[in-house]
Amino acid sequence: MQNPPGDTFARGPWHELPAALGALIRTRIDAIAADMVEAIRQEVPAYRSPLDSAMGRDLIDSVCRAMRQFAELTEAPESSQDHHVSHFRHLGRVEFLNGRTTDGIQAAFRVGARVGSRRYAEVARTASLPTEIVLPLHEAVLTHINALANESVKGFVAAQARAEGETQRNRRALAQALLERPRGTPGEPLDTLAARARWPLPAKVACLVVRQAAGGRFALPGQGRDVLTLPRGADLVVVLPEPDGGGPAGTEDVRAAVRGRTAALGPAVVPHDAWLSLVCARLALNHHRDTGAPDDGLLVVGDRLADVHLLGGAHIGRLLGDHVLGALDGLPAGRAARLAETLEALLMSWGRTAPEVARALGIHPQTARKRLRQLDALFEGRLADPGFRFGALLALRTRALRR
Repeated sequence: MQNPPGDTFARGPWHELPAALGALIRTRIDAIAADMVEAIRQEVPAYRSPLDSAMGRDLIDSVCRAMRQFAELTEAPESSQDHHVSHFRHLGRVEFLNGRTTDGIQAAFRVGARVGSRRYAEVARTASLPTEIVLPLHEAVLTHINALANESVKGFVAAQARAEGETQRNRRALAQALLERPRGTPGEPLDTLAARARWPLPAKVACLVVRQAAGGRFALPGQGRDVLTLPRGADLVVVLPEPDGGGPAGTEDVRAAVRGRTAALGPAVVPHDAWLSLVCARLALNHHRDTGAPDDGLLVVGDRLADVHLLGGAHIGRLLGDHVLGALDGLPAGRAARLAETLEALLMSWGRTAPEVARALGIHPQTARKRLRQLDALFEGRLADPGFRFGALLALRTRALRR
């Protein structure tokens, strides 16, 4: 548990310093502050702005305030320091908002402490104060500057946490907008949401669904792409820039990131269609679960869009199968399976000839001819109808997916 700032000052070495030193320092604040500011501007690049700029004025004000506080502590070590503490925490917040770093803040304090320690010792010597106070004086300067640096860093970190929290909220809002299927009145433009979330909107995105990972973290190894994540039930939905970027490396990164889990990567689409990439990934995952396949690996849906399309209308596909392939359903199971296999080979062949079908199935051409005659009779000559062939192929593929 950290001690409060006032306790840090009260336990410091100011009790060993004569109160008169505080009054002497007060009379020299402007001159010593000018030396401190000049040294900081020379040695810390982040603070080289003109003195009449906002940053220059803040620097002068903070240096003078630090000296006044040191004088106060020398005169009254037990005095409350809350008013100074709040100033230096505010200084840390300002430094964050201006894009500077904690390294710069701490460097500026170190330089100021070095100059202050030397100049305070000169004041004590000129006033003929006891030489025994030199060591506690240097200790007091170091204690003081460390305490101020710590308070500024606390303000910086608090501002950073607030900003990161706001950014994360904006990123969740962007992810939700991307994944929401458009309905009715359009919402806020995606580019506006993306700017607020500090997430450059790429030309294409893909949705990854990681099963049973809603509470986990997701990071892409190697390439460090910035992604959006959003828990959906027990799953984690990840919106990422087009994974392949023109090559296979991106998909391999995703595959490595989900190793040990079951996940599906939807096709790359324009941002306004991100919801559609999510639908494809979910359909593939649900089908994977229904087939009882092992729960480990990445399903790349872009290579199986036709199957996903059929899965999206699986119930209609069942009706299509009943309507188009109903003639097979009344046959014994073995014969129906052989004829269905032969019909699919015929529909997938180029010239729709018996030798082609025979080669595809690994059977004798005469056997293929016999089956084709049976099919022609069974479907009453409709094998020559393009509409029937198209429906039959869809129905066969849908039945295979359902199995």
